[in-house]
Amino acid sequence: MTSYTCLIVDDNEIERDAIEMYLRKINRLDIKAVCSNGIEAAEVLINEPIDIVFSDIDMPELSGMGLLKSIKNAPVFIFITSFTEYAAESFNLDALDFIVKPATFERLLKASTKAIEYLDLKKQASLNSNPNPIPETADHFFIKETKGFTRLNYDDVIYIESMGDFSKIYTATDKHITLVNLKNLERQLPSFFVRVHKQYIINLNQVSTITNNEIILNHNNTVPVSLTNRQELLEKIANKTVSRHNKS
Repeated sequence: MTSYTCLIVDDNEIERDAIEMYLRKINRLDIKAVCSNGIEAAEVLINEPIDIVFSDIDMPELSGMGLLKSIKNAPVFIFITSFTEYAAESFNLDALDFIVKPATFERLLKASTKAIEYLDLKKQASLNSNPNPIPETADHFFIKETKGFTRLNYDDVIYIESMGDFSKIYTATDKHITLVNLKNLERQLPSFFVRVHKQYIINLNQVSTITNNEIILNHNNTVPVSLTNRQELLEKIANKTVSRHNKS
C-alpha cells in the first residue's frame, strides 16, 4: 500500500518529540522532516514533496495558519494546538482535522487514518465522471463512489462527515464515501439534514441528545456542534416540535 510523506511542525520540543514518536508507529506515514518553527517548515515544503503536515498553530514569526496560507498548492493540513478557539478558522482554511493538545496516539491515529483515506480517494477518483448525488424519489438518492453508484435511503443516513473534496456518509450498518464535497452535498439534501459544524451534517430525525458542544445521534454516534450552528439547530427543532403539536 502507498505510504504518504509527512512533516511535523511544533515549537515545543517535548510535544514535537511525542508527535514524532506516535506517528512513527503508523505504517503508512513516512516522516520527511521535523521542524521547530513555521519558517523552517516553509523551506521544507518548497523543496520536498509533502503529503500531510501536522502543525502547531501558535508559533512565533510564522504561525501554522500563516504557513498554510503561504502555500499555493497546500498538502493536507492537520492542526494540533492548545487553543480551541482556532478551530473554526482552521476549518475555514480547509484543514482536514483539528487536534487539541495534548495529542494522544489514538487521536493522531484517527486523524492520520482520515488523511490517508482522503489521499487514497484522490488517487482513485475519476475526474471525468459526474460526482454529484442523483436524487430520484422522496425517499432515496444515489451517490457516486469509486466502485460506482450506490442507492441510499435518506432515513438511513445518520450523519455526514467532510473529507475535503469528498464526504463520508454514515448509516447504522455501513459508511460510504462519495466523490463530492460537503458544501455541494448540503445543497442537494432535504431540509431535515442540517449543518452543525464545518465538517458535519446530521439527519435531524436521528438526534437523541444535544449538549453544549456535541450531538448524540442514534446508534451511539456523536458529532461536535459549533456555537452558531447549535443555536440554529435548536430553533429548527423547536419549530419542528411546534409544527407537530399544531397538526395534532
